[in-house]
Amino acid sequence: MSVVAETCQRILEAYDTGKPIAPVRDRIGGIADAYAVQQASVDVWLARGRTIAGHKIGLTSKAVQAQLGVDEPDFGILLADMILEDGADVVPGRVLQPRIEGELAFVLKADLKGERLSAQDVVKATDYVCPAIEICGSRIAGWDIRIADTISDNASAGLVVLGKTRVKPVLDEMARVPMSLHHNGALAAEGRGEACLGNPALAVAWLGEMLTRLGSGLRAGDVVMSGALAKMVAAEPGSRFVADFGGLGSVRVEFGR
Repeated sequence: MSVVAETCQRILEAYDTGKPIAPVRDRIGGIADAYAVQQASVDVWLARGRTIAGHKIGLTSKAVQAQLGVDEPDFGILLADMILEDGADVVPGRVLQPRIEGELAFVLKADLKGERLSAQDVVKATDYVCPAIEICGSRIAGWDIRIADTISDNASAGLVVLGKTRVKPVLDEMARVPMSLHHNGALAAEGRGEACLGNPALAVAWLGEMLTRLGSGLRAGDVVMSGALAKMVAAEPGSRFVADFGGLGSVRVEFGR
């Protein structure tokens, strides 16, 4: 069995057993191998009947990069069964070691492909943006991760909660969007759209370029989580979170005991 296949198997076993594993970064050859591990996992999930709904961009915020000791973005796959409605109640154990981020989600109305994409290209291809919470999860014990670990682990994807408000994107306004994340009624994190690579649309453009180089690009109908606007906050059983984006509305999620 190849190192990529073996690493994929270990990560999938962590999903199945609910038991996190040791870091994988010293087992694989680097970022290219890490994305190969991620793709191998996606291939297994698709063979099991799951379907792709879009993509997530990770590590766009300096605050999150500092938390995890990395200095560049990454991306992962969103599957349809990862996407929840506003106010969802997450049962214990559904996501390993859950952490919460407030983000803007983009839903595309047109394909987005090209090796040089602008933020305005993203706006033109977007049907709407909405407030969102990403419930990140790590199959790596203690969140002891570096860039190769999180990429291998599907960019530490868990679940996504989409808010009900749908807004046509305005480029300059997205950089100024405020976000406050409350945990059990107390302010836990806050930031602005500019924390996400200067503008969330720039993060989506980055992803479109990366996927184009891999031969695909983004497609009409894709849900794209553009990246955190502030630090991640750990979630425990009984936690309640509300992410408020000012004029773009809010979104909430609860964790069962």
